[in-house]
Amino acid sequence: MKITYQNKIPWGYLDGFRQNILMTKEEDANEMPVINIYPEITGQIFEGFGGSVTEGVGYIYSLMDEETKKKLIHQFFSPEEMNYRVVRVNMDSCDACTGMYEAVSDPEDAELKSFSFERTEKYIIPFLEAAKKERDGDLSVMLSPWSPPAFMKTNGNRKLGGHLKPEFYGMWAKILCRYMKEFRARGFYVQRVSIQNEANAVQIWDSCVYTAQEEKVFLRDHLVPEMRKEGLDDIEVFIWDHNKERLFERVRDTVDETTKDMITGVAYHWYGGDHFGAIDLVRRFYPDLKMISSENGLEFRVNSPEKVEQAAFRAAHEIVGNMNLGMSAFYEWAVVLDSKGGPNHVANYCSASFLYDPESGELAPQSMQKCYWLLSHYIVSGSVWIASSSFSDEVEIAAFRRPDGTIAAIAVNRSSEAQPVTIRMQGEGGSLILPARSIGVMVISE
Repeated sequence: MKITYQNKIPWGYLDGFRQNILMTKEEDANEMPVINIYPEITGQIFEGFGGSVTEGVGYIYSLMDEETKKKLIHQFFSPEEMNYRVVRVNMDSCDACTGMYEAVSDPEDAELKSFSFERTEKYIIPFLEAAKKERDGDLSVMLSPWSPPAFMKTNGNRKLGGHLKPEFYGMWAKILCRYMKEFRARGFYVQRVSIQNEANAVQIWDSCVYTAQEEKVFLRDHLVPEMRKEGLDDIEVFIWDHNKERLFERVRDTVDETTKDMITGVAYHWYGGDHFGAIDLVRRFYPDLKMISSENGLEFRVNSPEKVEQAAFRAAHEIVGNMNLGMSAFYEWAVVLDSKGGPNHVANYCSASFLYDPESGELAPQSMQKCYWLLSHYIVSGSVWIASSSFSDEVEIAAFRRPDGTIAAIAVNRSSEAQPVTIRMQGEGGSLILPARSIGVMVISE
């Protein structure tokens, strides 16, 4: 059995290196420090890495020349590069858009005759078409709303929270289903939908608050029945779509005998911290729920340039922790933005995998992209999680058996010192060195 360790990332990010280690009988290996891998103990199937494609993303893409467009799409979606397979798309506007918009603004239009797909068609669809072509059709779409139309809300505003008025539950369900149908009519595989982005957040941008009871009633009595009526009941429905600190309570208060067969899973974001214990509680008490990390971004208003540069280690820590507790898909936030982190109609500028300067035409990879490249390149769609353990919380590990039969294990060394380690698996062992402050992947083959 052989281990190939790789932490050299394209674009010259880490001074990484490649190690080839021949694993031998365990008696010949050192005892400590040890990383264990247990391929006989399996868990969730990993569906893939991806990111959000907002109107702002599509707008920046539209400014690029054809060569730069092809380079960007190839970097994200080619199996030879980041191998992204899943995308998350906003229904009506979110903050990462050129301005606010909604498909229907007439409260009397119960038949949705005024429904407009124009904003989505103009910028988002061209990006998705290019991504789908790069993947030979293998692209999965998640749809999420940030706010119902202003007239449907208690505060009369797309922004600043507010609640969906009960008298508009049915009409809003119809609009969401219309969005699903529009994407499907254009040949996109709509795999899943979430009920509301950040259902507990009052934001200066598009936002809407749902209590657990409100989300339950909307789901059970309006959205799912409308999806069934429109032949969309094969689409997965996810609840919450917000930070992890309230994850377990939201699941506990929303999932019951009347809703459990309607809910595929729970989506969460990383902005509230690790809270791996909350994910573990959901896994223990609701083992049939699928768990996805649906939004992971870096807002410049809360992250200094220094913190953004170090974000790769935060991302790797987040991903490994989530994977070991059942995560089946990971979405970064807006995948490409302009050089200041926009467009954003409330100036909530963010970092992205790539920042594009419209004036110079430069497409610049950021620290997060270099981390995501390494992990998404090796942990491919269809990989099955396998159990592992590590000797230290500074050396984190998550392992998967890939469709080709090889095992790929993410190894994150957050220590300021290089770590010599011994890998143990099925009676064999081998030693390697994890560089200080490094993110790497071990590929184990027969």
